[in-house]
Amino acid sequence: MSAQQAPRQRRFTAPQGFLLAGSFLITLGSFAVLPYMSVLLHQRLGLGLGTVGFVLAVASLIQFAGGVVAGPVAARIGLRRSMLLALALRTAGFAAFVPGLTSPVLAIGALLLVSAGAALYLPANKAYLVAGSPDTDRPRLLSASSSAFNAGMALGPPAAAPLVLGSPGVLFTCVAGLFALVGVGHAFLPREEARPETAASEAPDKSPAQSGLSPFLVTVVSVYAFMFFQHYLALFAVPRTSAGFYGVVLMGYAALLVVAQPLLAEWIAALSYPAALRWGFGAMAAGMAAIAGGGHAGIAVGGALLCLGEIVLFLKNDLEALARSSSPPATVFGRQRLAAGIGAFASGVVGGQLYAAAESAGSARAFWVVVCLQCLLLPVLLMYGGRRTARGRSEPRAETASELRG
Repeated sequence: MSAQQAPRQRRFTAPQGFLLAGSFLITLGSFAVLPYMSVLLHQRLGLGLGTVGFVLAVASLIQFAGGVVAGPVAARIGLRRSMLLALALRTAGFAAFVPGLTSPVLAIGALLLVSAGAALYLPANKAYLVAGSPDTDRPRLLSASSSAFNAGMALGPPAAAPLVLGSPGVLFTCVAGLFALVGVGHAFLPREEARPETAASEAPDKSPAQSGLSPFLVTVVSVYAFMFFQHYLALFAVPRTSAGFYGVVLMGYAALLVVAQPLLAEWIAALSYPAALRWGFGAMAAGMAAIAGGGHAGIAVGGALLCLGEIVLFLKNDLEALARSSSPPATVFGRQRLAAGIGAFASGVVGGQLYAAAESAGSARAFWVVVCLQCLLLPVLLMYGGRRTARGRSEPRAETASELRG
């Protein structure tokens, strides 16, 4: 019995531990710069806000939709080399920002390089992290990865605030150096392992026929619903509370995400997909309703509930996408990035119209009420469509069986 338990006691292998530490440093460096990009492009380089918005939209599209390229690239050159290529692109991009501080063309090119590197890196990183590991380890590994990324996202902006406007050249030089060092570390990673045959054979059957839910579609809808909070909370919260309180809410949100996701990972993995949708969308609906109530308490409680919804839905979607696909993990994670990009884009387009309509009607709180109702309705539609899909797949098999008996 002790021999069987020994592998479980080892939380992470050395390469996995390095990847998790690297994920934190990479996100720390990225978010020391990227949240301030609109300020740099507009105030320092003099680009119009319309141009800035277009540039950032293109960069986001490359970063998300470009994830579908990660699978074919990894299949051709391997996961480790894919990560090295991605880090080389991002290092070159951040380094190019130094001369780009006086040239809009160079700055835009540098941003696109950074976005292309991000598109390649994350799917390969997640695929390498789970390579060679049994399915039962995936919730722990993916939740730890998410925590590492979110910790970097939380600490990056405040760490860079003293330098971003006063000495941006120093900031970009430091970030480029950080990425170069992390890239050197990746060069010493062993080649990825193939998954053991026993891991695949012992994994529970999670064929799409069980629920008919498509992880790609559920990811699109999950990100679509969540990004209303991400995009529009500042517009609602800052005038009603303060910028300082809004910053505290964001830092608390990130801290809760970092701590809670690993603790809830096994529970989330054990949930059925429909149950995860009920929990996740239910928490998001309750969070939107709390924000609609306004005030410091409503916004803080709403943020905590939205955090729970994100933890449940985003992790479960990745786990289901892996379990239901025979494609390599890098390809699966690339598709998930594309789904997230589609959802974020749709949320931005729809949300802008909804928020403008709510403000015109004199009640921004109505925006959050409408989003709350969407969060209640969307899982119902998803599960109804999933049941129809599952029924459509099972009926032909039933007919074939009856024909054989006849």
